[in-house]
Amino acid sequence: MEKVKNSYETLFVISPDLSEEDTKALIGKFTALIADNGELGEVDEWGRRRLAYPINYKTEGYYVLVNFESAPEFPAELERIYNITDGILRAIVVRHE
Repeated sequence: MEKVKNSYETLFVISPDLSEEDTKALIGKFTALIADNGELGEVDEWGRRRLAYPINYKTEGYYVLVNFESAPEFPAELERIYNITDGILRAIVVRHE
């Protein structure tokens, strides 16, 4: 039986307090995690942008958008890891139809 794969998109915002090396390491960590659990698509680094509203008294964040395909169980695990990782201000995973 063929395994079901869905197309997803995730956007995460990294704290501006991190150094450039730490930011790149965090991006590398999540792209490697996605590649290990699915098929990595386009990684689009938007860079540092102003937030719509302050999060933890921060007004800027480093935005990264990643497209990927994976099994339906993986996005919940990815969101769990986002929530326990220091340096991630916000993250969302959305399924494409």
